[in-house]
Amino acid sequence: MKKRFFLSTLLIGIALFTLSACSQNKKQNVYQTVKSTQTINWGVKADTPLFGSMNIKTGKINGFEIDLAKALTKEMLGKNAKANFVTTTANTKIQLLKNRNVDAVIAAMTITPEREKQVDFSKPYFPAGQSIMVAKNSKIKNVKDLNNKKVLVVKGTTAADAVKKFAPKAEILQFDDYGQAFAALKAGQGDAFVTDNGILVGILRDSSGYKLVGGNFTNQPYGIAVNKGQTEMDKQINLALTKLEKDGTYNRLLKKWFGNIPSFNVKTAEKY
Repeated sequence: MKKRFFLSTLLIGIALFTLSACSQNKKQNVYQTVKSTQTINWGVKADTPLFGSMNIKTGKINGFEIDLAKALTKEMLGKNAKANFVTTTANTKIQLLKNRNVDAVIAAMTITPEREKQVDFSKPYFPAGQSIMVAKNSKIKNVKDLNNKKVLVVKGTTAADAVKKFAPKAEILQFDDYGQAFAALKAGQGDAFVTDNGILVGILRDSSGYKLVGGNFTNQPYGIAVNKGQTEMDKQINLALTKLEKDGTYNRLLKKWFGNIPSFNVKTAEKY
């Protein structure tokens, strides 16, 4: 009898704890939290040239998304607010949000229906699309030519599904990050490297002997992700983003990072 009483008490206690935790989860308002701390923890890339990459000399992450996150932070919380950066990968960015390690993710993240089941997105802030990088002597000209070829992609990105849709006979080889995938291309382990156009442009900037072919074969813009249900945070990000677009800050940052890249047309990405 005592054992049953103890077990029942234990189960009730666990149930009450679970309900309390769920209640706290529902009540948490990320925007109110960042407003009170004057700090936004952003999930960002550190391996993606032009968007977010580590500067070995300074030990800091630099890039278009880093500058945009800083500008958004000040627009949302005031000039003395702090943008804190947590590095993420294609595989970990949603989990970082779910675990509340970050308040928002701005990490070359394509808006997709599948991801929208797990997170909420801001309006698009960059017109990305899948593109193809090959060696300069390659005969590959477009996505159809990837059939019966070895195609290198990064895990957790939308590239594999995009390639399979347009070139179902392609052999997909997946890597943990962009550096590994490009290294594999240079080593001759694949015939082409497929990912977002802006990312490939960043890699191409520092590499000779390679080219982009076929233009973008998908339209997959980037959005800033927040946890499901954080409607106020999402709203404030959108308001700040619109303000930065209207006052010219967005275009200034775009030209700073992409203006001198011959293979990228800044005009296609400019706002207002």
